[in-house]
Amino acid sequence: MNKIKLLFVLFTLSLIFACGEDDHDTTLHTEKPKPKKMATVPHFERDTAYAFIKEQVELGPRVLGTEAHEKAKDIIVARLKQYGWSVEEQKFEAAVYTGDKFPATNIIAKINPAESKRILLSTHWDSRHIADSPWSTKDQDKPILGADDGGSGVGVLLELARQISQTPLKGMGVDLVFFDAEDYGDSREHKTEEEQRAASLTWALGSQYYGRNFSGIKPKFGILLDMVGARNAQFPKEGYSMQGSPYVTNSIWELAGKMGYGNYFQNRQGGGITDDHIYVMKYTGIPMTDIINLPINNEGQTFGSYHHTHNDNMDIIDSRTLRAVGQVLLAVIYKESDGSF
Repeated sequence: MNKIKLLFVLFTLSLIFACGEDDHDTTLHTEKPKPKKMATVPHFERDTAYAFIKEQVELGPRVLGTEAHEKAKDIIVARLKQYGWSVEEQKFEAAVYTGDKFPATNIIAKINPAESKRILLSTHWDSRHIADSPWSTKDQDKPILGADDGGSGVGVLLELARQISQTPLKGMGVDLVFFDAEDYGDSREHKTEEEQRAASLTWALGSQYYGRNFSGIKPKFGILLDMVGARNAQFPKEGYSMQGSPYVTNSIWELAGKMGYGNYFQNRQGGGITDDHIYVMKYTGIPMTDIINLPINNEGQTFGSYHHTHNDNMDIIDSRTLRAVGQVLLAVIYKESDGSF
């Protein structure tokens, strides 16, 4: 009789525990995770970006110390404020390789400035003071218009600023930095390594100043635009970008390929270029990716044939290239905001 009672008790307990386990499993299997809401990526208006470039070029060369340079600064600042961005004019003195000194200004704009999650987008807005390319002998002592080298990056960033103002970001901020005094560097041939190293420091004066004087919330990563508007542009993975920011660089190129822009964002590694991104990484530690036109050619040129010549005008600007770069960047921004980049 006792054995029967004991067996009954054990059988009853086994049913209780079994039912408890079944109930628990059922609850787990019937609760579905809530789908993550993806951010809406705006449409990049390539014609607007093109118009922004044309507006700069019509001022003439935006060279340090000129009226056109000052007018360009005022236009950029006014547009950013119009789109609701907070704007700082970071003024400094640019001591250039010729021995001259010029007033210069980095333009720093922020959206959602209190957000700790941020990314940085940048370009330079000045243009070259001489047409000293070895690939052209025309008027080498005169300044160039810089439609692509300077103008295109500004045009793309202004259109990004406009789009972001119309489609607000949630939970993330963006810093836009327009570097000054990038293109007043010493391109003369130097024999010794020490001379070459000293000459390299005469470029990108604005980003050097920005990096040394950086304050505030540090962005998670940054992207630099340089010569992003030419017809049939080719953007390989720039060498220093792959050293200092390989994950972000590879992610941008992978995303661009999926979006159908692989003919621009080519899955190959290019050479390392002395550019603004180097000094931002050096002085702030922010990983930076340089999107820069480095076409493959058989003439030994590092850049396009128009580079630092008077051919760098509106004739070489292609709105399709602007659209490719701008749409990829908008996708990066909004995907980063929702955690899917």
